[in-house]
Amino acid sequence: MKDMHAELQKLMDQRHLTGAFHDAINKAAADPEVQAFLRAHKGELAEDATRRGAAKIYEFVNERDKRLKGIQSFAPGYQPELVVSNGQIDLAYEPTAEKQAEDKLADQKRLINAINMPKAIQHANLAMYDDKDRADALQAAVQFTVAVADQPKDFHKGLYLTGPFGVGKTYLLGAIANELAEQGVGSTLLHVPTYAVEMKNAIQSNSVLAKINAIKVAPVLMLDDIGAEALSPWFRDEVLGIILQYRMQEEMPTLFSSNKTMAELNRFLAGADRGDNEAMKASRIMARIQFLATEISVGGVDRRNGN
Repeated sequence: MKDMHAELQKLMDQRHLTGAFHDAINKAAADPEVQAFLRAHKGELAEDATRRGAAKIYEFVNERDKRLKGIQSFAPGYQPELVVSNGQIDLAYEPTAEKQAEDKLADQKRLINAINMPKAIQHANLAMYDDKDRADALQAAVQFTVAVADQPKDFHKGLYLTGPFGVGKTYLLGAIANELAEQGVGSTLLHVPTYAVEMKNAIQSNSVLAKINAIKVAPVLMLDDIGAEALSPWFRDEVLGIILQYRMQEEMPTLFSSNKTMAELNRFLAGADRGDNEAMKASRIMARIQFLATEISVGGVDRRNGN
């Protein structure tokens, strides 16, 4: 391969390039990164590669320096790289590390469908979860996420997180969802009391079935605060029952959080607290929940101002 400076000088002489542009071309040619590229690919480049690639070299140095100085570049979020193409010098734009991180985060967010859930779960993280009085819950959460990520097509029994208000049950569901998203597994998190109200309103718009179908097929479904809704036999049987029956039949991972234990939830679903006696219907729902999830107690103090 001929001398880079000589080739560029010949090109500039032929085109009568002088002054500032002449200096810019020379400076680009002498750039250490350019010189390192030419040395590394000397055997791959054609004899006229330096002459024909002068514009690419100049663009590389110019765009690289803009990015390093924080100046608006030709392709924000992308960095130029010199490459060899058919024996000639060419330029490719590759995403920067920052751009890759942003894209990864955006992809992860798209995998999480949070419906009427607190904003704080967006940043929930298993590594940051305080395990004081919650070690069993954290261990179960980690084991679940590892199992689902390793074998996403298999059935994995979920968690039924039970404990008082503010002990971190919802946060833990969010942390599980975020961890699964990092592994490319999608989740839907649903606040059950709000969903119950929305489903009642959906009767008027004749959209109940569509809303049920959208929820029941989630790769991983997390039902938050179940048992805190106003008891409705219709919601219990025609909405919750249908969703859970589908999840059980299809053996799809399903998680729950509740201020009630499973025994307390059974009593609630039967309407015992208001004098009803629908134990059989409640037991059908509970059988599905028990098939889908293992009851895990989450202890500790109210952490609603933290995690």
